[in-house]
Formats: sequence, C-alpha cells, structure tokens
Amino acid sequence: MAKSKKKWSQDVTEHSDAMDLKEGVFTPDDPKKIARSVKHSAEESHRRKSSPFRAAMSMLTFYVNRAGDQLTKKRRGTLEKAKDELRKDFGREPKG
Repeated sequence: MAKSKKKWSQDVTEHSDAMDLKEGVFTPDDPKKIARSVKHSAEESHRRKSSPFRAAMSMLTFYVNRAGDQLTKKRRGTLEKAKDELRKDFGREPKG
C-alpha cells in the first residue's frame, strides 16, 4: 500500500471550510502581526462557517497542535501570545 504524499493536516488546511489563509501567516516573530493577519483572513474568508473569532482561533490552535513537538519553546510562546492578541483584537479578555 503506497503512502499518501500529503499529510491529512495539509489536506484539512487546503480544503476545509475553516478559512483561507495567506502564505506564511504563522511565520512572523511578532504575535500582534500574526493575530492581525489571522483576524483579517477570518473576516475576509468566504469558506468559514463559524464566526470570524472562532474560525481564527481554531486555525491558530490547529496550527500549534499540528506542529506539536517541532515547535521550539520560544515559537510556541509567540503563538500562544498571538492567541491573546487575537482575543484582544476581537474585544475579548485575554487568558491569564
């Protein structure tokens, strides 16, 4: 049985109804920049089925979970801060 050339997570990112993302959206070192970009993508996407906040947070969490152990402690911290910035951008309370 031949192995699939694509990972299931790549297929989800490309074909799910979550939202459309810009290339390299998760690569900046600035959590505010990541949050702004994800927020913009969520608000402009025609593929999402949930609210922009839920779609944006879900995609950010999905990325962190899929990267798993391959994320450095610093990178994971940046992405977790981006979640707090995203909450602020949508007028919600950041977590502890």
